[in-house]
Amino acid sequence: MPMLRFRPAARSDRGLVRANNEDSGYASAGLLLVADGVGGNAAGEVASASVAHVVASFVLGSRERQDPVALLSDAVGYAFAHLSDGVRRDPARAGMATTLTALLADGDGFTLAHVGDSRGYLLRGPVLRQLTRDDTLVQELIDEGRITRQDVASHPYRSVVVRSVAAESPPVVSIVRVELEPGDRVLLCSDGLTDLVPDDLIVRLLDDGSPTTAAQRLVDAALAAGGRDNVTCIVGDVDDGNPHVRNGHLVGAHQNPVNLIDPAAALAYSLERGATVE
Repeated sequence: MPMLRFRPAARSDRGLVRANNEDSGYASAGLLLVADGVGGNAAGEVASASVAHVVASFVLGSRERQDPVALLSDAVGYAFAHLSDGVRRDPARAGMATTLTALLADGDGFTLAHVGDSRGYLLRGPVLRQLTRDDTLVQELIDEGRITRQDVASHPYRSVVVRSVAAESPPVVSIVRVELEPGDRVLLCSDGLTDLVPDDLIVRLLDDGSPTTAAQRLVDAALAAGGRDNVTCIVGDVDDGNPHVRNGHLVGAHQNPVNLIDPAAALAYSLERGATVE
């Protein structure tokens, strides 16, 4: 069976209201990732950038044919420890937290890790399918039948995230294998897109042009709708090829080394675990 990879693009914007960008994104042949600093908490840009850096470093340091579920689980576990260390170094960061949605191509298939309210979507033909479940209070209320999806936009607690990667306690992260095939297009995005742009427009823009064109048009649509939050869109086409490529594209807070708790720690730790870099 041929190996499959992503042909990726990444775009991020601070929006029209926020003073800084607390979103982080990463896109490579083997990994797509978005992390969104949880609103209202301290140092959201540090949390998102550092967690994105940890996960990308673990993938960079991984061996081919390494168990992808174990790899992502280890990365998230270290990300929690990394944030905890960041708070010990600087107590002003107490409370920092981030969402995480990451999609890994390992040569044998694809694995999705998710916590928070950033989202992952699959576009196959004309059909858009959400791959993730929002870890939010309003989603819990929907699941319990106490509100409908039509109530979400006006709900006073619509922005409350009930799970995240934070410094205080080990995160509860969903890690599952997903079935993707050549010709599929995937989208990972922060809620700066989905809170403002309806699904029917997301489908039209996502299905138009190259991954680069689609990612930019999605960001532009969020800005045109008011841009009240940071917005990050990571788009990847599934195609034949080697996913074990040692470079990628950073966007948002992940671009600025000042936002990283310890730029060397994650890669060093991943290498200590016995991984090899080609």
